[in-house]
Amino acid sequence: MTLVMGAVAYDPKVVTIWDGFRRHLVDRDLPFDYVLYSHYERQVEDLVNGRIHAAWNSPLAWVRAVRLASEQGLSLEALVMRDTDRDLRSLIVVRADSVIESLPDLAEHTIATGAIDSPQANLLPLSLLRKQGLEPGKNLTVRRFDVGVGLHGDHIGGERDAARALMAGAVDAACMIDSNYLLFAREGILPAGATRILGETETYDHCNMTIGPSADLSEVARFRDLLLAMSYDEASLRPLLDLEGLKLWCLGRTTGYSALETAVDEVGFYGSDGGVCADGYRP
Repeated sequence: MTLVMGAVAYDPKVVTIWDGFRRHLVDRDLPFDYVLYSHYERQVEDLVNGRIHAAWNSPLAWVRAVRLASEQGLSLEALVMRDTDRDLRSLIVVRADSVIESLPDLAEHTIATGAIDSPQANLLPLSLLRKQGLEPGKNLTVRRFDVGVGLHGDHIGGERDAARALMAGAVDAACMIDSNYLLFAREGILPAGATRILGETETYDHCNMTIGPSADLSEVARFRDLLLAMSYDEASLRPLLDLEGLKLWCLGRTTGYSALETAVDEVGFYGSDGGVCADGYRP
């Protein structure tokens, strides 16, 4: 049986990455193929319902998948994740000359976020602000940049637009993941010395390779071992690993998703049964 994995086509490079990985896996005697999805919600539903065997899932997709599976008495496995998926932080950034000195000072001000379904640039940082007594729509104005809705923040256009709005003076603060803070500096969107970090979330984990209930366990074990064995020193793999943003695959873990679970429940993004409940969310 061929192991079929789902991936979301948030960027054309996804085809290059998984075409290359497919060749690598098939050459090592693992029958493997992949299918592309336009958004995570359909991918998660197909995984839980057994139409695909594995899914390269965002953290938000993992949260929903677990809830959908639990509702059916099923369990899922986080097989592997990238080295770069572990212990990340989201930042709340202000301009260097801002009079705002602490998170509570954002009261009655405007903050820019990424898309509605971005864990890193919307859900997690706004959850941090709630802990500081700041409630969107009450004592905090949120300007959301809904770019790539359905992609769970993988398309960072909304995050980038939030950073631009900050530098243009259209908002008082902006939310972004730590790696994109560095990226936007390299791109010149956030010039060196022009901003400072006001606050940061607790650490959390990002994507994982989720194994669904219809997968063959022997194929899953082979899939895991081949991914873990991928070497950055191998010339044919290095460009693919660079595109996917990792140097090595690590065993999956689920301990880094609790903060996102909390954020999801705070806004009712998904129900306890995995139903999509977020107001205005149309992937």
